[in-house]
Amino acid sequence: MPIFSRADTDRAGRLGPARLAASWDVTEGGKVYTFHLRDGVTFHDGAAFDAQDVIFSLDRARAPDSTNAQKELFTGIQSVEALDPLTVRVTLKGPDGGFPFKMAWGDAVMVDEASIAGIATKPVGTGPYRFGEWRQGDLIRLQAYDGYWGEKPAITDATFRFISDPTAAFAAIMAEDVDAFPNYPAVETLPQLEADPRFKVIVGTTEGETILAMNNTRAPLDDLRVRQAITHAVNRQDIIDGAMFGYGTPIGTHFAPHNPDYIDLTAQSAYDPEQAKTLLAEAGVSGLKLRLALPPPYARRGGEIIAAELAAVGIATEITNMEWAQWLETVHNGGDFDLTVISHVEPLDIGIYGRDGYYFHYAKPEFKALMAKLQETVEPEARSALLKDAQKMIADDAVNVYLFQLPKIGVANARIEGLWANAPMPANDLGAVRWSE
Repeated sequence: MPIFSRADTDRAGRLGPARLAASWDVTEGGKVYTFHLRDGVTFHDGAAFDAQDVIFSLDRARAPDSTNAQKELFTGIQSVEALDPLTVRVTLKGPDGGFPFKMAWGDAVMVDEASIAGIATKPVGTGPYRFGEWRQGDLIRLQAYDGYWGEKPAITDATFRFISDPTAAFAAIMAEDVDAFPNYPAVETLPQLEADPRFKVIVGTTEGETILAMNNTRAPLDDLRVRQAITHAVNRQDIIDGAMFGYGTPIGTHFAPHNPDYIDLTAQSAYDPEQAKTLLAEAGVSGLKLRLALPPPYARRGGEIIAAELAAVGIATEITNMEWAQWLETVHNGGDFDLTVISHVEPLDIGIYGRDGYYFHYAKPEFKALMAKLQETVEPEARSALLKDAQKMIADDAVNVYLFQLPKIGVANARIEGLWANAPMPANDLGAVRWSE
């Protein structure tokens, strides 16, 4: 698990000490972070967790040959050193007010060098549950770890099954083959489940921003007026009703509405098909045809609605339904697309708009400068102002069409307590889950 958590404090995503760092100090204006580790923490194989494990984990994540999916989180680290077995000093190349948040990502998980060789198939962690069994594509079993330093979980054995098909998910719930579905894919069946006393429906929020992403370097999408026209052609509420059966919160920028720094910019790109037509005419665009790539499942439902609304203002679309592997290779990694619908679920990920080569190809110099200033800013009020400026900049530039905040919709046996309603991070924490008496 990571040193920090975005969930342990209140499940609302505010940062607090997690299970491995009891506290931390910030010095030299946000350039040096000193972590005070918890005493008595062990890995699931019995090995003690200490400062050397932090050094190994962070050095491994930032190494030149690192395959960490979020390697960029660690590029600001200059050195990691142990002051004693339970104290680690991380010196950064420059001040970074967001460094504790970066260390709360799952990609910053702490590992032991002694068990790293088999980590891909037999992970060894420090949390309340240890790895039991993995059947690829079928299930993962976890078992409570007797040596866990904190409060022992009430559930001693847990099996996670992989059921992505909505019909199969509904059948599994109705047959009570599964006890809980924290991220339930068959939203259209919720009224039936809500009426069944065997179950309860749990609706909360996620960090996911669902967007109609646009390739900003491909003509005529490199014209602001064309992108603005597309934003005005799409009715957010139609997408929420049609693709999510009414669940979801409209957004006008790439930021979660529950975040205290969020600003509501939905009015700036309100549904206005006549304005869309005017903007297209001003850009000298007619007979436009764009490719629309749609991964499953919500994107395909919403994509059909988007295609119809774009057609109403004179933009034809060629829809390609893609499986996730194809979408990642063609769209995300290859940048070969015009439009696509996708939910970005990583928390506070507005910084992706400053990445060179990122798939929607924005990386405006002024935005990159804003992100650089945010990184070196430690004072909370100043950081808040910069985050609001960033939200406004990408909305002004109509980088993408911002649709809705992805809801967290769960279904569970009515006797289960302690499941997360909100998802401040992409995880299913069983620490507080229990069966009611």
